[in-house]
Amino acid sequence: MFIYKTDKIKANLKKRKKNFQDVDAAYMNKVELEAKVDALQDEINFLRAVYEAELRELQGQIKDTSVIVEMDNSRNLDMDAIVAEVRAQYEDIANRSKAEAETWYKQKYDEMQSSAGQHESDLRSTKAEIAELNRLISRLQNEIEIRLN
Repeated sequence: MFIYKTDKIKANLKKRKKNFQDVDAAYMNKVELEAKVDALQDEINFLRAVYEAELRELQGQIKDTSVIVEMDNSRNLDMDAIVAEVRAQYEDIANRSKAEAETWYKQKYDEMQSSAGQHESDLRSTKAEIAELNRLISRLQNEIEIRLN
């Protein structure tokens, strides 16, 4: 009877050791994913800064550019309106691209946070099981000591 319980406890401890390894692997995966999220966030910030710097530079170049146009006055072209329309189109495209990228990164970040929360929940339940097993082991050891004395 004692050997059976001891073997059962050893088997149970072996299972728990495997669970610890699984929890450790899940936690390492969570840390790795958080690092990737941080790296992606840094990349977004960097690209945003580059975009803004390029935009300022292009706006500076546009301000310093002068164009002399000779044309037939038989038709009136409003160059300011054309340039403004083209500029508005490019800015609209840039804003849409930026919004799409931010949405995609936010979705990935939310997915990673959800996954991390699940791993955290699993870790807590495993810790609770381990604590319960430790109490059981302690109780059984006390019973064994009592019976041996």
